[in-house]
Amino acid sequence: MRKNNMFCYQCQETSRNSGCVDTGVCGKDSEMSALHDSLLYVLKGISVACEAVGGTDRNTGRFVTDSLFATITNANFDKDRICKFIAEGISIRDQLKREHSLNGELHDSAQWAPGSREDYLSKAPFVGVLSTENEDVRSLRELLVYACKGIAAYAHHASRLGSDDGEVYRKLTSYLASTTEELSVDDMIATVLDAGETTVKVMALLDGANTDAYGKPEISEVNLGVGTRPGILISGHDLRDLDELLKQTNGTGVDVYTHCEMLPGHYYPAFKNQEHLVGNYGGAWHEQKSEFSKFNGPILMTTNCLLEPRDDYRDRLFTTSITGFPGVKHVEDSEDGNPKDFSELIEMAKSCEPPTELENGRIVGGFGHHQVVALADKVVNAVKSGAIKRFVVMAGCDGRHKERGYFTEVAETLPNDAVILTAGCAKFRYNKLDHGDIDGIPRLLDAGQCNDCYSLAVIALKLKEVFELEDINDLPISFDIGWFEQKAAAVLLALLHLGVKGIRLGPTLPAFLSPGVIDVLVKNFDIKLIDEPAKDVELMMQGR
Repeated sequence: MRKNNMFCYQCQETSRNSGCVDTGVCGKDSEMSALHDSLLYVLKGISVACEAVGGTDRNTGRFVTDSLFATITNANFDKDRICKFIAEGISIRDQLKREHSLNGELHDSAQWAPGSREDYLSKAPFVGVLSTENEDVRSLRELLVYACKGIAAYAHHASRLGSDDGEVYRKLTSYLASTTEELSVDDMIATVLDAGETTVKVMALLDGANTDAYGKPEISEVNLGVGTRPGILISGHDLRDLDELLKQTNGTGVDVYTHCEMLPGHYYPAFKNQEHLVGNYGGAWHEQKSEFSKFNGPILMTTNCLLEPRDDYRDRLFTTSITGFPGVKHVEDSEDGNPKDFSELIEMAKSCEPPTELENGRIVGGFGHHQVVALADKVVNAVKSGAIKRFVVMAGCDGRHKERGYFTEVAETLPNDAVILTAGCAKFRYNKLDHGDIDGIPRLLDAGQCNDCYSLAVIALKLKEVFELEDINDLPISFDIGWFEQKAAAVLLALLHLGVKGIRLGPTLPAFLSPGVIDVLVKNFDIKLIDEPAKDVELMMQGR
């Protein structure tokens, strides 16, 4: 068994596209990485116990999802809170053992008892990524674990809105338990693809939860400028936090602005006409250090995509839910399910200057599957007439690598008879360009957050139905995806489950995919690395 001070390669920015050692590009140090490894190991122990008792109850399922979500890239850097997750996980495992009289060595973590940070750190080198020595087995196990993190993120958001699915929780613990077993490569591949099916299911669950709570997204114009009143900036992905913040700021003289993945909040009927929801401030998550500095008021980070804060706004930054950073104020969840208390942010905002304007103008979004399906006849006519030659799905994540300029160049290079379908923060590479329209259909259709990638799948399946095609790959649709973190891994598996082939992925292929696993994906699904923008555009327009 190999020991290592740190090894992490779960995100696209991992060092040299190989793996981060000693410290992560994301900012976590070796101790933080080790605590994440220990927490994941305990979650596997809980999962083995759940398999032994034949199911996963709601409370255990919620704990597993929240814990997995906390280990997603750029989510939680607070070591004390991760240690609390570990201790609580050990207690849940022990309770399962007592209640169901489980005897024997269910999993090595059965030896673990609640302890100190040092206890967890001493065990971590033996349970991390490199503890699986076979490269292909390690690759498939890690791909499954990362998919579980993505599934957990979607399940967490749905649960926040009162939508739980016991089968999703059972699947999550089943997947994690399988990573402790000696399975054949074929069985592991089958399990990984099954996780794609679960991803589709949980994304549909979240889509329903969002629309039930806040209405179906509508075509909407979003202001990019600022007002004259003080404001609060909300970032991350959690729509319930946006809802509660808007209700608590109403009538206080404090405005609310969205940032990055909260931009699609403006598309929902429940939010879009609230006068104190002024607009969207800034762009993608990796620009937050300069943008947060200029906002002047308090900032609420609701989920992942948190960077180490600069000193000039650290005391204005608040985390909540599964996010955390040492020394940063944290808004606790309400134990009884009531709204969180954002009064400290509101009072702080009243003493702050209005935001410094970064840009002005407006952008249009709100093209979720309900809206696009409503336009189906118009879209189909445009395809049949030849006005639309190709749809290009350019969804996923943005990041700091300069190679991501590729996606801007593709958007600029695509001919005027191509329509871009997008969701996630990848759109900030091109959503403020003037794309024009085709017979009144905008050439850029923004479906929303990365959480809304389900809409893109529904749109593709609806077009397949309308055109009476047997194979989704016969549609005039190409997939050109930017990825960064583990939700993107889950979405990729969802697309593979739906039978999509020929996906272009970039700016690099995941480091956690071994050459053997890449070979399987290429042979079975024709996955390919992005190339030169002009070359890829030419091939995509040819359906290749």
